[in-house]
Amino acid sequence: MDVLAIGAPAEEATLAALLRCCVREVAGPRGLVWPAPPYVLLRVAGTLLRARTHGGAALRLDGPPERLEGGSWQPLTVAELVRLAETDLAGRPDEHARQGRGAGAAHLVVEPNGEFAGQVTASMDAVAAILAARARAEPPADPWLASEQALVYGHPFHPTPKARDGADWLRYAPEAHAAFPLRLLAVRDDALAEEGDLTALDALGPAPAGHRLLPAHPWQLDLLRPAFGPELVDLGPGPLAVPTSSVRTVYVPDAEVCLKFSLDVRITNCVRKNAWYELAGAVELTSRLAPLIAEVAARHPAVRWLPEPGYRTARGQREGLGVIVRASPWTACDPGVTPVLAAALALDAAPADPLAWWTAYVSAVALPVVDLYFSHGVVLEPHLQNVLVGLDAAGRPVQAIFRDLEGVKLVAGRHDLGGLHPAVAGALTHDPARGWARVVYCLFVNHLTEIAATLAGPDDELLRALWRAARDLLARQAAELGQPLPLRDLLAGAPLPAKANLRVRWARAADRSAGYVPIANPLA
Repeated sequence: MDVLAIGAPAEEATLAALLRCCVREVAGPRGLVWPAPPYVLLRVAGTLLRARTHGGAALRLDGPPERLEGGSWQPLTVAELVRLAETDLAGRPDEHARQGRGAGAAHLVVEPNGEFAGQVTASMDAVAAILAARARAEPPADPWLASEQALVYGHPFHPTPKARDGADWLRYAPEAHAAFPLRLLAVRDDALAEEGDLTALDALGPAPAGHRLLPAHPWQLDLLRPAFGPELVDLGPGPLAVPTSSVRTVYVPDAEVCLKFSLDVRITNCVRKNAWYELAGAVELTSRLAPLIAEVAARHPAVRWLPEPGYRTARGQREGLGVIVRASPWTACDPGVTPVLAAALALDAAPADPLAWWTAYVSAVALPVVDLYFSHGVVLEPHLQNVLVGLDAAGRPVQAIFRDLEGVKLVAGRHDLGGLHPAVAGALTHDPARGWARVVYCLFVNHLTEIAATLAGPDDELLRALWRAARDLLARQAAELGQPLPLRDLLAGAPLPAKANLRVRWARAADRSAGYVPIANPLA
């Protein structure tokens, strides 16, 4: 893990993340990155920068980045790198708009961004506040929840990984070990909108006659300030909830269920609200995926998933108060298996035999994702925060639990969606190229690259051995699947698509508009 992250000041962690973005999205696409072991050199806005790194594409930093000035290397600060990035991004709008496009991505019109520096500073200040709050708080005893709350520094390739709106966000922050009571509302039957199995919601408490229980996130209620009356009644505090890594999804220990709420708050790139078509889509996907995952599990017995069997909301606040029920990971794991967030393993994984551990990890996590795409036209979104890894008593990865159906898509032409509302069907669909790019980015760039870097540390030979083992597993799977061309290209060394988080934030665009930039493929 970065010496600039674990236990380091917020400025150093922010500098490391922004520098990685500049390598990947600013200097890299122009050929302005050069390996000069033990350094990586790059040029941003005409200034030469360098940093000691390891971990391949993960760009783990081994010391403070520097800039060349007057013939000598000087320490680089966040403010200086922000100015350089702003100059570079603002100076070539046409090039950045063109390069920002990726498979299925919208064209980004890039204009000067007067908000960018303030957002970087706000994210850095949030990290400092989180560090201070964690020093005063007790982590959860549940090892899964402790892993959910471990992501102090956020996405390693995002310029503002902890950007959050609102004054009260720390009260609800998983990284600060927050826990809080839900608010329980009652919705009159004729003002209700719901679908699917909602047994878990009805078990949270009693509702007045003619009403149904609707839990609400207290932060969202403060933001919405809905009108209470006969149709919507405030019943007061409910059971304790513990936020997971996504902030808006919580676990309710007393009910052993996860609940995904809407939050009208921008977290990193997006306002985290359940769109009405996403509510319906979660229930639809739960029904469609059950037989497909069961079929794949016959070949990959480690695969698990968390269904989202129902949603409930009030008609007058369909999106603002919508809540999706999600199964608990403890119900998905076999006895004796402990779920741990993959993103937490990317921070700290030190098995005695890293090559054997990695082989088991790739077999459990990667192979079913690839199988689902080619066998059934299902696009999972297996990034580090959407995958829980089941560890046995010895700490070996024996199961992979996939969650969050919002990012799951169906490949166009492979599924009959004729009976669905057009908006629901459209939100559930990707064309094949866009779907495969999403799988490759989430699985290989966001996920496996980070896990491999943590396992290998500064040992480059071990890192190469890990990727050789992954390639062998995928090559065998390619043969079993009939050598599909996209998988053959991947194994032949085609560049990997890396999501352009810096560019989409600079463009002030929706996250769904983010394109990709090519990076080197470690499977080559």
